[in-house]
Amino acid sequence: MYVILLGPPGAGKGTQGVLLAEAQGWERVVTGDLLRRARSDGTPLGREAQRFMDVGELVPDDVVVAMVRDRLACLQGAGVVIDGFPRTKAQASDLSLMLGPLGLSIDQVVVLEAEDEPLIERIAGRRSCPECGAVYNVFLAPSIRDGACDNDGTCLEHRSDDHRDTVQNRLDVYRQVTAPLIEYYDASGIPVHRIDADQTVEEVQGAVTAALGLPR
Repeated sequence: MYVILLGPPGAGKGTQGVLLAEAQGWERVVTGDLLRRARSDGTPLGREAQRFMDVGELVPDDVVVAMVRDRLACLQGAGVVIDGFPRTKAQASDLSLMLGPLGLSIDQVVVLEAEDEPLIERIAGRRSCPECGAVYNVFLAPSIRDGACDNDGTCLEHRSDDHRDTVQNRLDVYRQVTAPLIEYYDASGIPVHRIDADQTVEEVQGAVTAALGLPR
């Protein structure tokens, strides 16, 4: 089974993707991981991607889709969850066209849904320790001593892209580009499952598993 997992920043795609892959013995395909590996290995696609990144430009859709295609071609016969990709209708169309000759297709799509405010709290409230990597949340799971790591006392950092205004902009962009993508999959006949992500990790995991008709 090939499943696409979509959702706004902070909805828990990464967590649910890992849980789904581990529970079912599937492979997990994440475009960021593919990009980093291709650059590190110096593959032709990695070098092409680096050319754009060196000048601060987005990696073109055809390069990203080709990376996903090559990875999926190596995984034929295995269950796969594709985490956070495609991001646009154009990427989805290109992906379908590339999968066809491989005899592959997307079987189901899961969309994790949540209102903006809980997502903003999850992301904008994050603080991390630069020394040990511990992560806290000033709203949901604060450190014992305000602004300091419980493990080593180091001052916690707040990433620039985690500030409230930036997070709101990321959510706005997601909703603008993803609404047509979800409509695309709805119209394609591929089952699209909308899951309430404003639940516990375990509850969301159960809902995803049930929607896909998988054993727990």
